[in-house]
Formats: sequence, structure tokens, C-alpha cells
Amino acid sequence: MYIYLNGDYNAESERQESVEEFYHTQHKHQSVEFVKKMRAEYGNLNRVEMSIWECCELLNEFRDESDPDLDEPQIEHLLQTAEAIRKDYPNEDWLHLTGLIHDLGKVLLHHSFGALPQWAVVGDTFPVGCAFDESIIHHKYFKENPDYNNPAYNTKLGIYSKGCGLDNVLMSWGHDDYMYLVAKESKTTLPSAALFIIRYHSFYPLHKSGAYTHLMNEEDKENLKWLHIFNKYDLYSKSKVRIDVEKVKPYYLSLIEKYFPSKLKW
Repeated sequence: MYIYLNGDYNAESERQESVEEFYHTQHKHQSVEFVKKMRAEYGNLNRVEMSIWECCELLNEFRDESDPDLDEPQIEHLLQTAEAIRKDYPNEDWLHLTGLIHDLGKVLLHHSFGALPQWAVVGDTFPVGCAFDESIIHHKYFKENPDYNNPAYNTKLGIYSKGCGLDNVLMSWGHDDYMYLVAKESKTTLPSAALFIIRYHSFYPLHKSGAYTHLMNEEDKENLKWLHIFNKYDLYSKSKVRIDVEKVKPYYLSLIEKYFPSKLKW
């Protein structure tokens, strides 16, 4: 994600240059052909079997190069997000669990999952197969994308129809779409709003700028309300306050058992 904690992307940061280069590479390569290739390769979910909590622990090894605010290991961000939601929405346990698992698709960075480059795992997401909206960060770099001048893909609707529903839209490949596929295929009992949050929490052109709403159906519009709630915790729950993992672990294990099978295919 690209939002600084003070809300100003133009703020001085020692990482700003590397973040821009990250998006240069991402925008150049995230095409319809690439997304279809990744979905075909990873949609089989035949790499490993492991539990949700095992996946959380695996993320301790990684940091997100697209995020200028996050220096802590990923599990810290997951628990900070989940605990902040739990404090304000104590009766929405599905939302607590969504906070914990929303970034688990970042295991794509691990060698067991092919050690994909960061630009194919993290960062803001956007639809492919239609025109790249100008609200997308560093939009200028899309000029190097093979879809940019393709008349089949560079109109407002592209390969889609108005109101087709975001489930029918190809999103740029990364941890959001991957975790969405894993959760969906596991037959999780989480509500549709949770799956919506998982797949679109990095879709800032939609939930920050209001772009691509012409592709949404009525269910998307209802679920977007929950994504707006979730988003403020995803962005602004980051802090140096450490979470006592062992203290909160039993609670989250109980939620995992409630909404997921013991082992998931990844």
C-alpha cells in the first residue's frame, strides 16, 4: 500500500525512490496475459498444506517493500490490525479474523511458493483488461504495459460489461487475489464481506478514489461498506506497540477453528 501514516504520499521518505521503482516494475508487467498465467499456475492450490496459524508464522520472514510505513515483521501488522478491530467491533468476530488473515497471501514471497518478486505479491491492486484509471499510483508507468495500447483492453469497460460484478473482473496478481482463492476454495464459512475485504483491501483506486464503480454489482456495493471500515484499521493500526502473541493466540486459534478447516491447500 502507498499511504503514509500522515496521509501524505509526497512526504519526504528515504524509501520513496525505491517505492516508485517498485511501482514502475509492477505497472510494466501486470498485464492480462500475466494475470491469467499466475491464476492458472497458483489456482490449483497444490503447493503445500498448512494451517492458517502456520502461515501467519511463516510471514515473520518478510517485509513489504511497497509499504513505506511498515518496518515490523508481517505478523505484527496482522495482529495489530486484528486487535484494533476487535477493540472497536467486539461482536464481529469474523472481522477480527479477517484482520488477521488479510495479508497471508504474502507467502508467495517464500521459496515454497516460488519466491515471487515483490512486485508480483504486494502493492496496490487494480483491474486488468480495461483502461488503467488515472487514480492509480504512478499511473505514468502503465505506458510500458503491453495492454496500454491494446484496443481490446484500453477502454473504460474493456473486456467487461457495466455492473458485471467484481468477482468477474481480473485483478492484478498478488497476495490479495491469492489469499482470496485459498479462502474461497477452502470452503470457509466467513461471510462474503470477508472475502471481499481479502481480495480488494489493496484496491485503493476503488475504495479511496471511487474508480471502477461502474463494474460493481449490488453485493459489491454492500460489501464495500465493510471494506471502508476495515481499511482504516489496515492503514492506521501500525505502531511500535508490540502485541503479546501468546496471550492473543488462543482467541485467534478459536476463530480459525470456527471458520476454516484445520489444514488448507495453498
